[in-house]
Amino acid sequence: MARVTLPRILSNGGAHLAKSRELARTAADGATDVLHPLITITRGLRRLAAAGRRRWVETPTDRRGSLLFLAASVVLVVTLVPYGVLLAVIALMAAAAWAGRDGAVPEPTGPDESQTQRLRSLYEALVPCFSAAEDPEPLYAHGGAWDKAFPTYAFDGTGRICHLLIHYPAYFADGEPESRARVEHLLHAKAGRGREYRFDWDEEGNTLSVSVLPPLATDIAAQRFVTAPGEMVLGFTDPAQVQRTLPLSFGEERRDVPPVVWRTGARSTEPHLLAVGEPGSGTTTLLRSIALQALQHGDVVIVDGAGSGDYACLTGRDGVLAVESGLSGALASLEWASQETERRLIATNRARQAGHPAPDDTKRPLWLLLDRPTVLAHLAAADGGHDPQSLLQVPLRHGRAANVTVVVAEQFDHLDTLGEAVLRHTRARVVLGPTTAEQLQSVLGAPPPTTPTPDVPAGRGYARLGTAPVLRLQVPATPDPHDPDTPEPHRESVLALLPPHTTPADDLEKLAAADN
Repeated sequence: MARVTLPRILSNGGAHLAKSRELARTAADGATDVLHPLITITRGLRRLAAAGRRRWVETPTDRRGSLLFLAASVVLVVTLVPYGVLLAVIALMAAAAWAGRDGAVPEPTGPDESQTQRLRSLYEALVPCFSAAEDPEPLYAHGGAWDKAFPTYAFDGTGRICHLLIHYPAYFADGEPESRARVEHLLHAKAGRGREYRFDWDEEGNTLSVSVLPPLATDIAAQRFVTAPGEMVLGFTDPAQVQRTLPLSFGEERRDVPPVVWRTGARSTEPHLLAVGEPGSGTTTLLRSIALQALQHGDVVIVDGAGSGDYACLTGRDGVLAVESGLSGALASLEWASQETERRLIATNRARQAGHPAPDDTKRPLWLLLDRPTVLAHLAAADGGHDPQSLLQVPLRHGRAANVTVVVAEQFDHLDTLGEAVLRHTRARVVLGPTTAEQLQSVLGAPPPTTPTPDVPAGRGYARLGTAPVLRLQVPATPDPHDPDTPEPHRESVLALLPPHTTPADDLEKLAAADN
C-alpha cells in the first residue's frame, strides 16, 4: 500500500510550535524587563499595606483614635503644603520601590523556630486531653502534626501566643465544665501566666478560640455619663461584649468606651445589686460612684457599717437623706426606708384603683446603699437587738414597684452572715479584686469566660446582671476627695459631681457653734 504524504503544515508542525514557544518566551522576557519597575512598585505597595495592617492590629484599641488623628493631620498638612500631594506620591513610590526590590526581606509565611517549638509543646500538652485509644485516626497523638490542630495562630512582640484557634475531636466532652476547666487551666499554664485569656467554645464546630485580652483602661475618672434616667454605669468592659459605647473625657482627649449599664426602676429585671470583694478591691469606690449617679435623679440613704468615713463627702448634700455609721442611726434610717416603701406601694395602688397616675412623690427613685451591713448585724446581736438586715425585706421584695433600689457591698469573709433576703433578691452581682474561679462562680452563679489574674488594680473585677453573660469590669476611679492621698485630678472630678449643700455653709457653722 502506497504511503500517503502528510501535508506540509503537519509534517513540520513541531518546528513551528517550538519556534512559537521561543517567540512567546522572548516576548514575556521583554515585557518583564519593560514592566519590572511597575512590578517592583506593586510588590512594595503590597508589602507596605501588609506592614500597616499588622501595625494597626498590634495597636491597642484605646490608642487607635490617636493614631487616626495623627494620620488625618498628616494628610491635611500634605494637602495644604504647595506641591504636597505630588511630593507625597513621589515619596510613596520611592518607599514602595525600596520595599519591593528583590533584595528586600520577604514577609514571613510561617512561625519561626522558637514559635514552632511553642506550638509543638502546646500540642503535646493537649494530647492527653483530646486523644482516645479507640480513635483510628487521632488528631492528637504524641509526635503528630500540630498544624492540623492549630489552623490559626498569632504571636505578640515578646514571642508568646496571643491568639490560637484549636480544633478538637468530636468525642471530647466539651459540654462538661470539668473537662473545659482542665483544658483552660492547661492552656493558661502553657501559653504564659500573668495574662488574661478568653476562651470561646464552639461546640457545633468543635473549635476553641483562645485570645489574650488587653488590660482594661484604669484612667477613667468619675464624670457625668450620657445615660437615661434609671441607667447606672457600673464600669467599663471589652468592646466585643456590649453593643454600646459612651463618650468619655480623658483630660483634653475624648474617646468612646463600652460600658456595663445596669438598668433599674419599675421595669428592671435585676432591681438590686450585691458587690463582693476583699479590702481595697474597690467596693466602696463602686458605691460612691453609684451614689453620685443616683443623686442626679433621686434620693440616697447611705449606711456605712464599717464606719470608715469614706462617705463623709456626701453628708449634708442635696438629695442625701442620711449618712449613718452607728447602729441606732442605721436602724432608724432603714426602718424609715421600709415604711416609705410601704407608703409608696399603698399610694400607687390607691391611685391605680381610682384610675389616676401614680403620685409624684412615689416616682422619685430612692437608693439604699449599705457598705458592710454585717458589721452592724454583729453589733446588734451583741446588744441583743434587731439585725438591720431584717429591715431590708420590704425594700428588697417590693422595691422595684416602689422605685426603691438596694445596693449592698460586703467582703468574702462575711458572705455567710448576709441575710437570706439579701442573697435572694440581689440578682445583679459584682465581684472585685483578686479572686479564684470558685469564688467567682459562687457569687455570680456562672464561671467567668476569662482566667482571673492574681494581681489586678483597684476596681477591677467581673459583673453579671441576672442571667446575662459574665463581663469583665473596671469601675471608674471615684476616690474619697477628703483623703489626702487622692490625686488632685480625681479629687476635682469627684467634687465637681457633688450636689450643693442643702444648708448654706454659714448656717452649718452656726448650728455647729450652737451645739458646742
